[in-house]
Amino acid sequence: MAEAVELTADGRTVRVSHPDKVYFPRRGLTKLDVARYYLAVGDGVLRALRDRPTTLERYPDGVEGESFFQKRAPKNLPEWIPTARISFPSGRYADEICPDGTAAVLWAANLGCLTFHPWPVRRADTDRPDELRIDLDPQPGTDYADAVRAALELRPLLAELGLDGGWPKTSGGRGLHVFVPLVPEWTFTQVRRAAIAVARELERRAPARVTTAWWKEERGEKIFVDYNQTARDRTIASAYSVRPRPHAPVSAPLRWDEVEAARPEDFDLVTMPARYAELGDVHAGMDARPCRLDAALELADRDEREHGLGDLPYPPEHPKMKGEPKRVQPSRARDAKDGARNARGAAGA
Repeated sequence: MAEAVELTADGRTVRVSHPDKVYFPRRGLTKLDVARYYLAVGDGVLRALRDRPTTLERYPDGVEGESFFQKRAPKNLPEWIPTARISFPSGRYADEICPDGTAAVLWAANLGCLTFHPWPVRRADTDRPDELRIDLDPQPGTDYADAVRAALELRPLLAELGLDGGWPKTSGGRGLHVFVPLVPEWTFTQVRRAAIAVARELERRAPARVTTAWWKEERGEKIFVDYNQTARDRTIASAYSVRPRPHAPVSAPLRWDEVEAARPEDFDLVTMPARYAELGDVHAGMDARPCRLDAALELADRDEREHGLGDLPYPPEHPKMKGEPKRVQPSRARDAKDGARNARGAAGA
């Protein structure tokens, strides 16, 4: 095993221990390869993470070893990496790291962090999101091409709502993410309400291809618009994050004119640095044009007023929310109803 290697970023020296440790056995890619990758795309990944409370998805022994999500800042955090206190739905809180330079990204990579999961807030205000994140999630029987079709239908809808068309990226798997920068004036609850309204309107426009059904048994072979990715304490892998799959894919920012022809497998730890060297960060201008949610929230109000469409189920770790429907899987609800009916029938026999 080679001795430690030192990398330099932001005028700081970051030590990479055990640089030859293999992280992606199928391709022979090492811990040092991961660190050098993040150095190569440093400005891009920092644009996605800067000043955001960030959960680290760590694989200290590579993708075939054990892994864990680290929400709380490690005890050995250098004093030059800032943190922010975030609160969870349970009422508990944690101090998470908030990368403010590429050196902080390299320091986390040395801990075996492959994927960075930033909150949609900045450390200056951790209760008001500055991003609307739309997750187009292929369900069984669908694939990336289906997510592309949904994204191309989503784009004009966002524009109609004053949301500037959105900024697409591959998930690193089969799906697509579309981010919209926001003026940070709304709460998590309001941003989630807007996401639900956008999702429902997209579903109305493409009912055969798109669903907002929270329960998997009701989704069918469609693209699920995962509105709960906007709930508090739900995060999405950042742009340029390495994903823990055998071929070392990365979450790749795209221009809209690339979405249809791009393939997720085109972007990985080896190919992305060359693309980045040629094109730079294709989402570099995203934060310069924050949008407002007024029109999306008006759509949510209209859905409720005219169609009786209220809230949708929250993730299971959330406390019961006001106006939320019952968190009961539909088939179980039917079974319980049938059981009660049968019991009443037996009692009256």
